[in-house]
Parts: sequence; C-alpha cells; structure tokens
Amino acid sequence: MSAPLWIFLLLAASGVFSAAMVVTRRNPVHCLLYLLVTFFSVAAVYVLLHAEFVAAVQVLVYAGGIMVLFLFVILLVDVGRVDALRRVAKGHVVLSVLLTALVVVPVGVHVLGGAPAAAPSTLALAEGGGNLETVSLSLFRNYLLPFEAISILLLVALVGAVVLARARY
Repeated sequence: MSAPLWIFLLLAASGVFSAAMVVTRRNPVHCLLYLLVTFFSVAAVYVLLHAEFVAAVQVLVYAGGIMVLFLFVILLVDVGRVDALRRVAKGHVVLSVLLTALVVVPVGVHVLGGAPAAAPSTLALAEGGGNLETVSLSLFRNYLLPFEAISILLLVALVGAVVLARARY
C-alpha cells in the first residue's frame, strides 16, 4: 500500500472511531470533543484529496463556529429534561441500528464495488484557475438556487431560535 493510502486509512479509522464515540458517550462535553476530532479527521481527508479550500472551510466553520454553538447549547440545556428524554429513547436503539444498517450497507457496497475516482492533480487545478475558483464557479453557476434556499432556511432557523430563547427568558 502506498503512503497516502495508509494515511487515509488512519484518518478514516480515527474519524469513524470518534464518530462512534460521539453517539455512545454519556457526557456531552466528551461527545463534543470527539466531534471535534471527527471534524479534523474529515478536514485532513479533504487535504489528501487536494481540496484545501474545503478543508479550511471544514476547520473554520465546523470545528470553529459550529463547535462553539454546540458548546453553548450544552451549557444552556436543562440536564434533567434530557435525562428523562434519554430514558424514553432507549427503546428506539434497535430501530436506529436497523435503519442505519439499511442505509450504510448499500452505500458501502456501492463504494467498495465501484472504481475509485482519481483526485485531480495540483497542476490540473492550477491550470483550471485553482480549487477555490472551481468551487465558487460551480456553487454560483450550477447550485445557486439550493445555495439561496439553504441561506433562507438558516435565516428562518436563526429567527426561530431567537424567538424561542426570548420567550424562555
């Protein structure tokens, strides 16, 4: 096996392990730290695929901004209410595992059965304007409507969070 494949397998294993730890730990702060490891593992995989811009966005947006928001949510959530919900949700573990298997197994078969896509070389990206230009042109030419729809959805979620927080305090 080549060196990048070993690095990828190490990053993939750490990402999968830390993702599993996120959903199995009882302490929310520990879950948050494992989620941070997962985000950095995904960012490192993006670097291996020569998607440096996406890796930087992964670190800045998810590992930076989203983690701070999760930390605030953990600090503001009523722990007694969450424990009551956790007792109710224990009966759904079998259903959750079954539904996860129904999604993961076909995707795994498809990924393992298909030919791996070759990452573009750094020279090809530089000739085409670079990774950032490729992403931005694709985003604003081909995916403008979904991009704007997501921005409106996030704005509605933000306004809803403010209204709910204001009504509570």
